[in-house]
Amino acid sequence: MIIVLNANPVSAFETDQYNLPDKPLADIGDEITDYAYANIVDAVVTLNAKIEKIEGCLSGRDGCDTKDKAKLRQQLDLLKSEDAIALEVFRTMGAGGLMFTKASSYVEKHDFSIAPARYKTSYPGSVYMTVPTNYFTISSTIKAYGHEFGTDKIAHFFQQGYDYYKIYRKQIQKDRSEKAAIQKAVKWGKLTEATYFGNLVSGVYSNGDLAANYAGMKFYIGLTRQTVVGNEVRPPITTLDNDRWKVDPLFDKYASLLKPYFSDHFNEALNPSVYILGLRSIVRISVKNKSCHQWLENFPERKQTDYEAIFSEMKLWNGEKYGFKKTSKPLTISALCF
Repeated sequence: MIIVLNANPVSAFETDQYNLPDKPLADIGDEITDYAYANIVDAVVTLNAKIEKIEGCLSGRDGCDTKDKAKLRQQLDLLKSEDAIALEVFRTMGAGGLMFTKASSYVEKHDFSIAPARYKTSYPGSVYMTVPTNYFTISSTIKAYGHEFGTDKIAHFFQQGYDYYKIYRKQIQKDRSEKAAIQKAVKWGKLTEATYFGNLVSGVYSNGDLAANYAGMKFYIGLTRQTVVGNEVRPPITTLDNDRWKVDPLFDKYASLLKPYFSDHFNEALNPSVYILGLRSIVRISVKNKSCHQWLENFPERKQTDYEAIFSEMKLWNGEKYGFKKTSKPLTISALCF
């Protein structure tokens, strides 16, 4: 019960990357980055305004009630902490209702400058044709920085990524090691995917969801700290300078903001989910009968060994354990289509 109460309400959406778009999708990675960067800037402006207001109160120039100056100073310290910028960024993109986050709604509805920006397979063609509850909550597929994945992964990145971040920070504040803090967050994610965010709701344990959660946590950590993603050292996005938050003007947003975090790990055909027994058979038959010819026609240069190599890379996220669940017979393209 404690876990449920502490969790943000995630989208219950599924996704279907087994069925490929009718036309090649436009890559909207840079436009999503523009959106994210603008919201981070807004978060910085909002925090600085709050800091200035409390400083004005403490100085007496704004005519505020300063009876409890200790409380005001405590609030001021909090606003200057790394947790404050993470929370404010979450509010701009990760917050939302039970089925949507602000960021995922943007990606689902925004009129992007290039098209087609989204694709959703037809009901008869979907792997969830016999499971209407899954199909009617299915998210669109998009392409960002060369990777195709569902818009639900944007929700996981900014919302559950923040949940991971909070667990991570709580462990760090208890003097746990970096590794132990991350493992605690991953353990929570695996539990929720096996229960009310996955198996118990839709019969799907999504490795892709867990990868997006994990990448989102790294994003939030990287708001104020240097992080390493694979072989790339990523500078912090924001810094506190003279008691004011700022975005580094030399920060290369297109190269470092989101691009390092988006990968094929989010694609549920290349990084397949684990399904409950009955649903697994349905998905397997659907892919073999309806989807395999699309993959073979669209990617004639790829061999079975190529897909096996891709799947092998999915087990870790840039060499890091993110909660990937093994199964004896994964529904991979290499196993189903060759």
